[in-house]
Amino acid sequence: MKVKNRLFLSLLAMLAVTLSGLAQAEDVRMFVRHDVADYGVWKKGYDNYAPMQKKAGVYFKAAYRSVDNPNDVTVIHDFHSLEKAKAFADSADLKAAMSKLGVKGAPQIWYTTK
Repeated sequence: MKVKNRLFLSLLAMLAVTLSGLAQAEDVRMFVRHDVADYGVWKKGYDNYAPMQKKAGVYFKAAYRSVDNPNDVTVIHDFHSLEKAKAFADSADLKAAMSKLGVKGAPQIWYTTK
């Protein structure tokens, strides 16, 4: 019986950890669309920037490119608050990284929630 209880408690703990990373009612999805000079260069830099994204509160992300123009990029970043999302978008470090990776012009940014 003790083994079953420990197994149940272990499974319950794993479920709690898993659920803690899932979306919450107040969560925000930030969409960013911009043109880049070279998708391959941009994507490599974007992937390398992942630790900074995580540090800023991004818990889910995805990158897409247009089927008509592979240098037309849209990314999504999920945050647990609008404040974290806006702070990330306003980060001087992020803006410098985007410039270095060939982002052309100002990105379009919008925020959504469920």
